[in-house]
Amino acid sequence: MLTRACKIIATLGPASEAPDALLILIKAGVDCVRLNFSHGAHDQHAKRLRAVREAEQRAGRPIAVFADLQGPKIRVGAFAGGGVRLRFGEVRRIEASDAPGDDTVIRAPHPDIIAALEEGDILKFDDGRVQMTVVGKHDGAVDARVDYGAELKSQKGMNIPSRRLPVSALTDKDRADLAYALELGVDFIALSFVQTADDVKEARALVGDRAGIIAKIEKPAALDDLGRIVAYADAIMVARGDLGVELAPEQVPIAQRRIIRTARAAGRPVIVATHMLESMVDAPTPTRAEASDVATAVYQGADAVMLSAESAVGRHPASAVAIMDRIIKAVESDPEHWSGLSRDMTRPEPTTADAIALSAREIADVLDAAAVVAYTATGSTAQRLSRERPRCGVLGLTPNESTARRLCLSWGVRSMVTEDATSMEDMVEKAEAAVRSTGAAKPDDRVVITAGIPFGRPGKTNTIRISRLS
Repeated sequence: MLTRACKIIATLGPASEAPDALLILIKAGVDCVRLNFSHGAHDQHAKRLRAVREAEQRAGRPIAVFADLQGPKIRVGAFAGGGVRLRFGEVRRIEASDAPGDDTVIRAPHPDIIAALEEGDILKFDDGRVQMTVVGKHDGAVDARVDYGAELKSQKGMNIPSRRLPVSALTDKDRADLAYALELGVDFIALSFVQTADDVKEARALVGDRAGIIAKIEKPAALDDLGRIVAYADAIMVARGDLGVELAPEQVPIAQRRIIRTARAAGRPVIVATHMLESMVDAPTPTRAEASDVATAVYQGADAVMLSAESAVGRHPASAVAIMDRIIKAVESDPEHWSGLSRDMTRPEPTTADAIALSAREIADVLDAAAVVAYTATGSTAQRLSRERPRCGVLGLTPNESTARRLCLSWGVRSMVTEDATSMEDMVEKAEAAVRSTGAAKPDDRVVITAGIPFGRPGKTNTIRISRLS
């Protein structure tokens, strides 16, 4: 196998932003880094991206970078006393107002959201620590009963899981961050607060083809439009932080499995994120439950797993990456993992590209090939091969550096920048040299090569060649 198939994403922060620290993370196994635009100024993100590119050059392999937009943050307003104690069974009024709240009324500066609420809607505050149910509606206000209470402090978050909200996924801050991230040259934009495919289309109109779009699934409304969201996005993230607030805890694993299967069927890379090795923010080793959580995502066929605070502010960022790498490799050494991936496969689309990808994977399996090599200008051929989950992995050869970086999110794909082939002989020579350079093959090993003829024309993959290394 060319490489560990499931990819690792690390969030950058004070614990990992220095070039030397980044290089250590990349050598430990990081394939992609996340710039979290919820925190930090633009110049900080520019400095971090420069550090990534420096470490990328030193490591000698492509590294993807994505900018994670904050999205709209719905919050309660301030309280005159800094907070209010809410007790079970109490009924409080929630008003759309910028004025401070008090012991009798909660105020929130979101008139459109308050107006959209109806009786029976569930409201969650402070990451689910407080829950209320709407029991009455008035002009510019609702009455809500406390289902479980605690102290609610000023400016804490408010979630409304039962309703699609009349809010764009892109705030003014997000639009400014998006423009800056594209100027920096990030490879992907992660879009928060996605509720429908229209949110992805709105972002696409701004992004164009300058970066891929990762749709973060963190709202129950997104699950109702999941198929269309997956179709319009370039990649999907199971964002279990907000999703875990808005869904019942027992529903989150079910949603995760459904999202992964839907993305895999469409051939879109899918990331599982949030709280994967959370205890390693402080501890040098994860809990057994956390190790099992990472393993479950790998068994389900996720393309990538992500570290958040563990690598951004944790005490042991390199150890977190190394342990995640060990967990993934342990799962991928289990024969049951591969039989499970085969059981979860869906039929390919009736296209030449999918027919070539399926054939290449089956040939590689029958011949026990050392690798499947894909010549690809846009990355689509390598992604369709990745969808088929060939056990030997995929080596994506592309003349485009941006394509090589974007492929860092795709399961089992190792990408290299190389000149396009000019003839069949040149195609075979370049492919064999690339496979040898990975150290994944030895003399007499066979390699399956896919390419498009005539050479140099994107989107024309129509050829399979089998080569035996000398």
